[in-house]
Amino acid sequence: MNKICFPIVSLGIFAYIIDSGCNKSISSGYYNCTGTTPSADSSTLLLFAKNNGIVPLKDSTGLYYQIINQGSGGFPSANSKIFITYTGELMDGSIFDSTSNFSATGFQLDQLIKGWQIGLPKIQTGGQIKLLIPSALGYGCMGAGTKIPPNSPLYFEIKLVSFQ
Repeated sequence: MNKICFPIVSLGIFAYIIDSGCNKSISSGYYNCTGTTPSADSSTLLLFAKNNGIVPLKDSTGLYYQIINQGSGGFPSANSKIFITYTGELMDGSIFDSTSNFSATGFQLDQLIKGWQIGLPKIQTGGQIKLLIPSALGYGCMGAGTKIPPNSPLYFEIKLVSFQ
């Protein structure tokens, strides 16, 4: 019985640590994460927009976006499975992820970063959007692997090919 309980308890503790949020820490020093507010990244995002010819609108959440093509048909919802092509960049212009093969996507929208959850429902099938995402609406204080550092604002160009 102990051989089964230890992994389950360990997994539970790990899940709690990950789910604790970016503004909490464990005093042991193994987990210390301080997030920012969306407004903290505004000047960085606006400078990136200016330097890259983007004329963004600002959503009430702090997300900046520019709709390139509205598309047609319906709008995806949180429960939609989306098929997209995209490129993701850091503010220094380095690309951290991209795909031109929409059939390799099929993401559940409500399981993606908040910036995508807010931005993608602004366009329809065939639509294209540029998203300037504050770190608080992206990967926050945890970052993502080795490619996205903690508290990184992000830029995405996304085409919504289709959704279900």
